[in-house]
Amino acid sequence: MRDDLEKSGPFLGIGGLAVAAFLYGYTAFVVPGLLYSVALPLAWLALFVLACRWFTRRPVAVAGLPVVAVALWFLVLLGVGA
Repeated sequence: MRDDLEKSGPFLGIGGLAVAAFLYGYTAFVVPGLLYSVALPLAWLALFVLACRWFTRRPVAVAGLPVVAVALWFLVLLGVGA
């Protein structure tokens, strides 16, 4: 069986963004501040829209968007909290 990221990449990317949505949503409820309650969920929404637009055009790139989403979440939490 051959692994084909061209076919499975978009589904992995959308699934990974769904998992990352829990990080973004939980942070919006737990950490007070406009950055965490508005800006972070809007950033996740922008990544999700990008993934939907790239679903058939750039299927391999969609698989990397969850990594970008989680890295952005860590950077915002570590960078602003310090």
